[in-house]
Amino acid sequence: MLFLSDSHSDFIGNMRFLRDAILREEPSAEIIGVFKPSLSARRPLRDALRVPWLIATSSIIILDDFYPLIYRFRIRSGARLVQIWHAAGAFKQVGHSRAGLPGGPTPGSEIHRNYTDAVVSSSGIVDDYAEAFGIPSEQVHPWGMPRSDVFFDAQAVARTRARVRRELGVAEGERFVVYAPTFRGNGQRSATAAPDADWAGIASALGDGWRIGVRQHPFVARDELPAGVVDAAAVADMNDLLMASDVLVTDYSSSIFEFALLRRPVVFFVPDLDEYEAARSFYRPFDHYAIGPVVRSADALADGIRGATVDGVRLDAFLNEFADALDGRSSARIARELMGTRVVEPTS
Repeated sequence: MLFLSDSHSDFIGNMRFLRDAILREEPSAEIIGVFKPSLSARRPLRDALRVPWLIATSSIIILDDFYPLIYRFRIRSGARLVQIWHAAGAFKQVGHSRAGLPGGPTPGSEIHRNYTDAVVSSSGIVDDYAEAFGIPSEQVHPWGMPRSDVFFDAQAVARTRARVRRELGVAEGERFVVYAPTFRGNGQRSATAAPDADWAGIASALGDGWRIGVRQHPFVARDELPAGVVDAAAVADMNDLLMASDVLVTDYSSSIFEFALLRRPVVFFVPDLDEYEAARSFYRPFDHYAIGPVVRSADALADGIRGATVDGVRLDAFLNEFADALDGRSSARIARELMGTRVVEPTS
């Protein structure tokens, strides 16, 4: 079984959880991973020579993101090319959903179209990803998202929360607010930072008992932060950071879908909403995703954070639409399907 990524340099996130589940199912399974940290990073000569051969000879190939090298290949009969996309839900349009738009594929492009299978987080978004990948809906499976499994282990969440807060210097009893936006631009090579705010001023307005952390998207260079503001980019795993957070401030990031599993408040800081929506576009109207306060001005952020609550009814509807296959058993379900054993059906 071959795992490929041009977005990270090791088994992380979905790939790590799925690899571990496969090895629990079949300890003797042969698993090969070939990675490089970014699209722009040079591929080592050894990998440049062996990856085409591995693609041609592997029975199962796993991707978790855009992987340009593979789209020129016809997948041999009986083999499977499986996309376990790196984001839950369906928020920003991707792939062929953006055909003809800036940064989208050109007419006739073959990107994504050779997947034999794609795995998504909910039955409610199957058609969205079929459109994005240019494949029939029957090849898109709502089997879940491997890395989401840990959110259903209360003890693991509590341990991670305590560890990350300790590492970041967040005191017990402090409410920890994390600003974690997505990037601006059309992709990894053109990414720029999201709008910033006066985080020191916002921390002062919130007062004692609050701490703020900032984590720009990994595609974007880290800026120096004001004294007293936590550099949350020091936490490599975004899910670990979500578990440590009491309030998430974000914009158009798919992290909202996993954070929703924690049933904690989220604030949408979107001063550039009109421009972003016109340039990038969403699968649903933006209000459909807004399960917390929508703040258009940095001046209103402190009040938005302080007043953020969870609307349980709206949150349940949101999770039912975008995450109905997330139940703590995604990794096992996908592993068993790929290994040809019994599939664990999502719980309703």
